[in-house]
Amino acid sequence: MESHIAEIVQHTGGVIGNAWLMIAFPLVGAFILLVFNRFTNRWGHLLGVAMSLASFVVAVLAFFELIGFGEEERRRAVHLYEFIPGMVDMGLLIDPLSISFALLITGVGSLIHIYSIGYMAHDEHRRRFFSYLNLFVAAMLLLVLADNYVGLFIGWEGVGLASYLLIGFWQFKPSAAVAAKKAFVVNRVGDFGLLVGMFIIWTTFGTLTFAELGEKIQPGQTNGTMLAIGLLLLLGACGKSAQLPLQSWLLDAMEGPTPVSALIHAATMVTAGVYLVVRSGAFFFPEGSGAALAVAIVGAATLLAGAIIGCAKDDIKKGLAGSTMSQIGYMMLGAGLGPAGYAFAIGHLITHGFFKADMFLGAGSVMHGMNDEVDMRKYGALRKVMPITFVTFFIGYLAIIGFPLLSGYFTKDGIIETAVHHQPILGWLAVLGAGITGFYMSRMVFMTFFGQKRWADDAHPHESPLVMTVPLMILSLGALGLGAYLVLSNRLLLFLAPAVGRPEELPEFAPFAPSGLATLGLVAVGAIFAWMKYGRAEVPSVQPRGSFLTTFARRDLYGDALNESLFMRPGQWLTRLAVFFDNRGVDGIVNGLAAGIGGSSGRLRRVQTGFARTYALSIFIGAALLTGALLLVGNI
Repeated sequence: MESHIAEIVQHTGGVIGNAWLMIAFPLVGAFILLVFNRFTNRWGHLLGVAMSLASFVVAVLAFFELIGFGEEERRRAVHLYEFIPGMVDMGLLIDPLSISFALLITGVGSLIHIYSIGYMAHDEHRRRFFSYLNLFVAAMLLLVLADNYVGLFIGWEGVGLASYLLIGFWQFKPSAAVAAKKAFVVNRVGDFGLLVGMFIIWTTFGTLTFAELGEKIQPGQTNGTMLAIGLLLLLGACGKSAQLPLQSWLLDAMEGPTPVSALIHAATMVTAGVYLVVRSGAFFFPEGSGAALAVAIVGAATLLAGAIIGCAKDDIKKGLAGSTMSQIGYMMLGAGLGPAGYAFAIGHLITHGFFKADMFLGAGSVMHGMNDEVDMRKYGALRKVMPITFVTFFIGYLAIIGFPLLSGYFTKDGIIETAVHHQPILGWLAVLGAGITGFYMSRMVFMTFFGQKRWADDAHPHESPLVMTVPLMILSLGALGLGAYLVLSNRLLLFLAPAVGRPEELPEFAPFAPSGLATLGLVAVGAIFAWMKYGRAEVPSVQPRGSFLTTFARRDLYGDALNESLFMRPGQWLTRLAVFFDNRGVDGIVNGLAAGIGGSSGRLRRVQTGFARTYALSIFIGAALLTGALLLVGNI
């Protein structure tokens, strides 16, 4: 939306002109699988995979068509129809930012679909599961491809609905049903911020279309309204991306099937907030605005909180969920640095999609071979019986801790270096977070794949079938070399520039910068400490009592307790007060009036005795009183 961002060109032909097919394929798949369930029970999973792959093919073809244009022509608008007459036209915006997300969503999403064939093979509701996966992918694609906030919001809510259905897929488990409701409710708080922000945008600028906003917002424009819009959009981003203070739903979301965890926590839902911030850059980066600083502070605080939580989890999926919370914090920190950090933030988002999906699906492979056991204290020495799972998971582990030359080394360290340059305090906090990452991720690997075997005698761990391990292999390739390709020579930065702008000075990746050396040093210290504590010695099968800090981390930094104290308890008191007011106030007035009328009518009824002499006496007395009154008035 800034002056040096390329103009949007109307597009009607070619693959880009039919980009709506990216959304249509998985949406049609979801419809068929949900409506025609009787006919698709046996092959519905194959249809779900085919629809996701078809969407990926369209995304790839659209990408190659897009890069065939000159740099200043790489923002193509595709008009679909008039959504609200005279107000909003529904259309798609195909530019470097949206196509990057589309490739990630459909590519990694398709691998997760394929993996799910094996993982959900024995689930009697597998067809329904794939319909929800297709619905999720379609909603996420609408979110990132829409050319206005209305379309983005429809996709945003669609993702919320699909996540609710997927997290609570095993609804016979009370914990899964509660987790789904929790995710839905917490996200509604963020959605409220996004919706109010949209209202203010419409009131202020008279449009919700990205292209028109780019023309109406003056470079450097800053005032209280712009700050309010930025903070409200940040609230929406915090909900979807599980950033403080709306992070409490993320770890509970692990109650869903493992492919759901990979889809939500790697390539799709939790990245939506980062997309929203980057796409709405004009509201965060007018000169002197505090909204960008707020984004960076939220990111830095969350990356530390997620890392601390990850240190104390024995559930392998919840440990990875804490890791996701932390890594999205890095992305938000990068997004809060403006054009200088956008490329690293999006680059880390893309590489994280690969290595985190690799590790989540690897965790699912471990669970598949261990009778759905998730407690890492009951694992140990699994590298010998699950060699493919171990190697692919280990590659993802090296990438996330920032091992030199792997993907995370280039993208995460790029965010840290940029943050140290622009926001030194936040940057060095990110360095500390990297050290903690080295510890908790090493702890996970050592407890799962090294040491002595600690599984039960009736457990027979084994390697997963090819339909599950092949996606792991492909994802691990992205964890190996994708980061170097995106960051070196500023490939991703230059590619994204037409959509998000270009910094005044192109950054150069400096492997021997002080922040980079400090990061590697702290990561090494964390890994060595984890090896000494968990790699060599036998991990106890009983949870230790632990210190206050351990308890603090195990209870998710008391996030749920804080929410209960600040929101749930006052809400209960307010409800009880409302019930009391309704019973004693509203109902009391109504019941009192009814009782008064009933009592009065009962007393008046006694006058109606049924005796003629009583009525005659009443008439006589009334006539006498009336005559006396008339005489009195006449004398006056």
